[in-house]
Amino acid sequence: MTSDDIIYDRTNGILRLLEIMRRLRDPEIGCPWDIEQDFNSIAPYTIEEAYEVADAIEREAWDELPGELGDLLLNTIYHAQMAEEAGLFDFDTVVQTISDKMIARHPHVFGSESRDKSAAQQLKDWEAIKARERGAPASVLEGVAGNLPALTRAFKLQNRAARVGFDWPETMQVIDKIREESAELVEAQAEKSPDAIAEEFGDLLFVMANLGRHLGVQPEEALRKSNAKFTRRFNALEAALKAKGKAPQDSTLEEMDALWDAAKATEQNSE
Repeated sequence: MTSDDIIYDRTNGILRLLEIMRRLRDPEIGCPWDIEQDFNSIAPYTIEEAYEVADAIEREAWDELPGELGDLLLNTIYHAQMAEEAGLFDFDTVVQTISDKMIARHPHVFGSESRDKSAAQQLKDWEAIKARERGAPASVLEGVAGNLPALTRAFKLQNRAARVGFDWPETMQVIDKIREESAELVEAQAEKSPDAIAEEFGDLLFVMANLGRHLGVQPEEALRKSNAKFTRRFNALEAALKAKGKAPQDSTLEEMDALWDAAKATEQNSE
């Protein structure tokens, strides 16, 4: 079977996509842009595609989800193709590695362990298996990726610290810490020190992420939903102004506040 036979036969599944990527990266007949890429240049696209998958799921845009998942899969294949060219590993290695990992981490499915336990206990067992795989870390915080979104990384760092008992026992203690950090931010603002303001603002965000953890709320997910809510309501505000032949920059804050409150009330009444 020739390369073209594989590429133009839609029934070839993953083999077809692998061959398409090889063609794109071919130094003689491939795409100049694709040929120039490396791991560092593609990594931001990989992160972006993961967020687009999450966005489609959150919007329940099921017709868009296959395309978004495909974009994410393409990024995996892109990295694997570059690794194969560099003699590091290939796509089969990626598949074998994740398959072995899933079998090893699910002894209650693929081994002799009992399935008679809760999802929470299974998650705890998963983490224990991961810890054994990593061996003795130099730090409890080792392995929390440095390039995660900051709120997500804060959440994970706090989770790791909590495992060894470094945590507030009560949620109200976290809320008290938020009050303390808020007061320190006000003091920094009064001193008009940009560095101190940025530091105290960061501390406040960090404690807010910890409050989310205590409340069982993922801070990144909660903020995404708040962003979406703000966008909906501001769009409604703009539409109301447009109906009057106006734009936000032509309006007063009082007028926009009133339209915002109306958009908020409309949303709440429709729930």
